[in-house]
Amino acid sequence: MALTSLLSFFIVVTLLIRGLSAQIAGEQNVYWQSLQRQQQHKLQARTDCRVERLTAQEPTIRFESEAGLTEFWERNNQQFECAGVAAVRNVIQPRGLLLPHYNNAPQLLYVVRGRGILGTVIPGCPETFERDIQPRQDRQRRFMDQHQKVRQFRQGDVLALPAGFTLWFYNNGGEPLVTVALLDTGNAANQLDQTFRHFFLAGNPQGGRQSYFGRRETQEQEGRTNNIFNGFDDEILADAFGVDVQTARRLKGQDDMRGRIVRAERFNIVFPGQEAEERWERDQPYSPANGFEETLCTAKLRENLDEPTRADVYNPRGGRISSLNSLTLPILSWLRLSAEKGVLYRNGLVAPHWNVNAHSIVYITRGSGRFQVVGPGGRSVFDGEVREGQLIIVPQNYVVAKRASEDEGLEWIAFKTNDNAMTSQLAGRLSAIRAMPEEVVMTAYGVSREEARRLKYNREESRVFSSRSRYSPRSSRPMSHMPKPFEYAMDVIKSMM
Repeated sequence: MALTSLLSFFIVVTLLIRGLSAQIAGEQNVYWQSLQRQQQHKLQARTDCRVERLTAQEPTIRFESEAGLTEFWERNNQQFECAGVAAVRNVIQPRGLLLPHYNNAPQLLYVVRGRGILGTVIPGCPETFERDIQPRQDRQRRFMDQHQKVRQFRQGDVLALPAGFTLWFYNNGGEPLVTVALLDTGNAANQLDQTFRHFFLAGNPQGGRQSYFGRRETQEQEGRTNNIFNGFDDEILADAFGVDVQTARRLKGQDDMRGRIVRAERFNIVFPGQEAEERWERDQPYSPANGFEETLCTAKLRENLDEPTRADVYNPRGGRISSLNSLTLPILSWLRLSAEKGVLYRNGLVAPHWNVNAHSIVYITRGSGRFQVVGPGGRSVFDGEVREGQLIIVPQNYVVAKRASEDEGLEWIAFKTNDNAMTSQLAGRLSAIRAMPEEVVMTAYGVSREEARRLKYNREESRVFSSRSRYSPRSSRPMSHMPKPFEYAMDVIKSMM
């Protein structure tokens, strides 16, 4: 009897050890796969980059369509090539439809203004949305329209969109829908080269008016004017879809001059109310492995960062910062991207910091302010004003400080090329200086113990500071560093609208 009990005990212990070993091995495997994916991104981006000077950039290429416009930042710019990214901004008018297309790189899209509907066609997923259609002429015959899941989005949402998935956007609101997107062309999902490519399934993407504000694209890029069906033979398309040749020819959109964003006055599709959809997403159990609780077909693709209650860092005198990574939106572990929304009140300051493991691509969504970026050797690579609509790339390990203007404050969205981007600060309660012993600070900077303590402890804020300066660094006018009391209240009101 004792021998049997002892044998059972050893069997249980052996199984536990094997299970624990398998779990540890699995976690280590995930960790090493993460490192390998980061290495792949680094190897696919340019390796001969020498960033001497950064610039706050605006779009240089514009395509005007029937119901909106699309703007690109210069694709051959060294800063974009070194970071391995591309950027695009869309303005979709009410009842405008951005035609179905797919991209060669994963993207994070931020909704600057407005609301709309997102359609994603995920390969292999079922058509779970359906509705009956009964023609008036034939009461006996019924049709059922079936399609994959569609999602609603609104201002402040970040949408995570994998490479190669067919996408379309529709503005069902009463104001222009403005979005800005970062495409990670250095991602392992893009296996060809660093060039950003989009493939349209309908229309004539460059059928509208084109404007160039900077260096012109190459003739080869300008010549891509048709959708993906244009290169196929009419008979092949007719046979593939089981339609006549005339219908197949219409797929090519050769005479369609509406552009990539077209007007759709009648747009009646089936989708649940936004409140019901958000309630369903909140009730889903969290799984860091994105396993049985969240399949690819039903994966959560969006998260709102505009709500003040969503803030991870908040200073009532300075502003707030909200972060989004793969811990809060699991699909980002696949895209290898993350995001950060920042709001600074008038003259607020973000402590000088650097991104430990990612590039940061910052788009100014509202207001204006001053950025300072310092690179290797203490060399200033940017020191100037940034304003709404501009984009600036802050390379990995470069130190950046942000200050809002005295007049209107500053808001931005930062896209980062790692799904769990980390920052390290130079000042404040969580800074590198604060974490050092006083003796190290005294010796390193040649200061007294009292001065070392002031350097370490004078700032008790974590990351967002209120200004203690009485004067603007660019002006001799007195500054009002205290934000008006209603600023935070207005943030709350906007989030409820």
